[in-house]
Amino acid sequence: MNEFIVDIDESNAAQLLIEESHQRPVVVDFWADWCEPCKVLMPLLEKLANEYQGAFLLAKVNADQQQMITQQFGVRSLPTVMVIQGGQPVDGFAGAQSEAQVREMLQKYLPKPWEGQLQEAEQALANGDVNTAVTVLRQAWEDSSHDHQVTLAYAHALIEAMRLDEAEKVLSEIRMADQDAAWEQLQAQIKLKREAAKSPEIEALEQQLEASPENHDLRVQLAVAYSSSGYAKEALEHLITVLRADLNHADGATKKALLDAIASLGKGDPLAAEYQRKLYSLLY
Repeated sequence: MNEFIVDIDESNAAQLLIEESHQRPVVVDFWADWCEPCKVLMPLLEKLANEYQGAFLLAKVNADQQQMITQQFGVRSLPTVMVIQGGQPVDGFAGAQSEAQVREMLQKYLPKPWEGQLQEAEQALANGDVNTAVTVLRQAWEDSSHDHQVTLAYAHALIEAMRLDEAEKVLSEIRMADQDAAWEQLQAQIKLKREAAKSPEIEALEQQLEASPENHDLRVQLAVAYSSSGYAKEALEHLITVLRADLNHADGATKKALLDAIASLGKGDPLAAEYQRKLYSLLY
């Protein structure tokens, strides 16, 4: 047994089946040694209890040993599974079920996995850690099959990271019927960010580079300025351009700058993966 899975008897039934169900859903599994389907179902329920890490409590009732509890819940056949929430049975089934069916039932009563990721990303943004927010929200976006709320949060983080093309692409996936006020607000933010003048330093470097496109030192300077202003893709593109011409530019400092910029985007970032591939193609 562990903190997610308990055995029920008369000494703990009131606390763990009723009181606990006001804090989180309690999934009660009525079983017996002689019941063959019980032996298939129980490992499945235990696997899910461990996977959900305490989002619900799995309470196991041996129907032969705990006949009074079994009768109180009106159990007529084994296995029987009940979901108790707020002190009352709210759902359940009798007989063996597939993993997909059990998951479908549980999902109605459990927080979505990505709800925690949304909070984590919100905290990261509040702390000014934009790259972490983007990484966490990309995972949530994929896990939630592009849930509307998660899509908006992900686009917002991309905008904060000045990854405007990607934000636009993410927002373009939202169906016209779902393009609400929040969607319009994010589109307006993209427009404002695009229109906002770049810093005088960046503008000056861009003009100088236009006049001397072969000046690698200048291009690296511009990449660093882009990077510190949140223009991740532009920075990476300038650095890879220099490395294509001179792989050991600045005694390897430019290569290191590119690797640092890639690493700062976070694990699993598509932009990071794209420029990692470009660098590897130069190295090998």
